[in-house]
Amino acid sequence: MAKQPHLLVAEGDLNDLALLPGDPDRVERIARQCEAVEPIVENREYALVNAEYEGRPLTICSTGIGCPSAAVAVEELSRVGVSTLIRVGTTGALQPGIEIGDVVVATGAAKEEGTTRRYESDVLPAVPDYRVLSALVEAADAREEPVHVGPIATDDAFYAETDEYVDAWEAAGLLAVEMEAAAILSLARRKGLRAGAICTVDGNLIEGTQKGETDEGELPAKARDNVGRMIDITLDAATSL
Repeated sequence: MAKQPHLLVAEGDLNDLALLPGDPDRVERIARQCEAVEPIVENREYALVNAEYEGRPLTICSTGIGCPSAAVAVEELSRVGVSTLIRVGTTGALQPGIEIGDVVVATGAAKEEGTTRRYESDVLPAVPDYRVLSALVEAADAREEPVHVGPIATDDAFYAETDEYVDAWEAAGLLAVEMEAAAILSLARRKGLRAGAICTVDGNLIEGTQKGETDEGELPAKARDNVGRMIDITLDAATSL
């Protein structure tokens, strides 16, 4: 089989379970908590590493920003044998009281993006596989780490998130908004793969905080620190999948 055009991998190069951070730098951060780390390739927004965590082989693959690049990753990963996908990202909270550094596990994603519309109707759900969802929640419970569990929104127009959109998402009870989960969950469902999503909160749009608005860099310090909690939960969940 020829190599995939963007990930530059072929069948047999990767493990069956892939963790999908958006940020290529987070690939390295996750890998630091693993053993048998083997860099595979770096191309465009995609950095891929094979590793093991407590004996469980896994692949870490960045997706870049937004559903178009995430969909490319899912398409090509699925073609080389990956069957379980977990988004490991950051998100902006949409409900009062959800704090920077909190962790959200998605039970579904509103499709406020354009990529999945090329695959299917908006009325079809972007939902996680039950086994992946359960593994993430159970891993958090085992660590006694509180997490918010519920629906989120996926939006692919970061600078067009108007007050009207944010107010509507809050009123609908959505917990947070991010930029990749709907594509990952929808494509996984269509392809018969397992997928889930877990994110660390980097701001609260309802309370007027958003990443990049301080001198701390893209992520506030509390979010950067608590990304480690999210990674711990995800790696523990991976051992049961």
